Amino acid sequence: MVAISEARVEAQFETLSEKKPVSWLVLDLMRRKPLGAAGAIIVIVMILMAAFADLVAPYDPTANSFADMTQAPSWAHWLGTDQFGRDMLSRIIYGARTALFVGFTSALVGGAIGLVLGVGSAYFGGWIDLIFQRIMDIFMAFPLIIMALAVVSIFGTGAENVIIAITIPFIPRCARVVRSSALAIREVPYIDAARANGFGHSRIILRHMTPNVMAPFLIMITAFVGQAILLEASLSYLGLGVQEPTPAWGLMLQGGAEEYALSAPWMAIFPGLAITLGVFGFNLFGDAVRDVLDPRLRAQ
Repeated sequence: MVAISEARVEAQFETLSEKKPVSWLVLDLMRRKPLGAAGAIIVIVMILMAAFADLVAPYDPTANSFADMTQAPSWAHWLGTDQFGRDMLSRIIYGARTALFVGFTSALVGGAIGLVLGVGSAYFGGWIDLIFQRIMDIFMAFPLIIMALAVVSIFGTGAENVIIAITIPFIPRCARVVRSSALAIREVPYIDAARANGFGHSRIILRHMTPNVMAPFLIMITAFVGQAILLEASLSYLGLGVQEPTPAWGLMLQGGAEEYALSAPWMAIFPGLAITLGVFGFNLFGDAVRDVLDPRLRAQ
């Protein structure tokens, strides 16, 4: 009887965790969600720029040329140059590498920690869940930018510390969303069957609960990447993020948004457009992923 019950639990889990082919998801996304497809194109272009920046960028992004300072866009420099004569296009291309590195790392690390904490809190419940939720309420009482500013003021500037500063505020937000889904999953019959068969807590959490909260988790990750890019640009603009000479979109705005707003407006326009497109692309893509993975929205 135990063997039969375990087989039924495994079979039900395989049915629930079955995924559509990737090609089907892509075609369905393009057909039903054209805005999501546009967001996916923006994301893919950003990733390709970051991955092949050494081949795509026409100039060294850190090379100064004082003879070419604040040149307007031309055939030699498509997006112009900054106050140090550095090519703006090259710095924007390399800035995509910085933005995606900070965005993906902070989103994945913060999301993974939040996933474990959220599922564990929902599974054990009781006083563990109560204490955990009150701690999460304290963290979520502060806006993202305020929490990031507080963390970066403690750890200091630099890409690594910026990742830490962005990761910490993401943890309670992901944990709260994952917990809400895990609470419903905890009450389904196959979880009770797993307990009746003597499965350990770790097996139930990792094998039966975690895979079934991956849909909201993936949606949160796509949203977090866009937020992380915006937070990194904000911290760099304030001088608390990535430091010179590393190319970063927010750092480029800091150098050209105010002093050269009238004499060389391209120094602020193009980095601002890069930030806008990056965040916009991930938000559109995340909305489309939510619509495709959510059964209720898919039915509509």
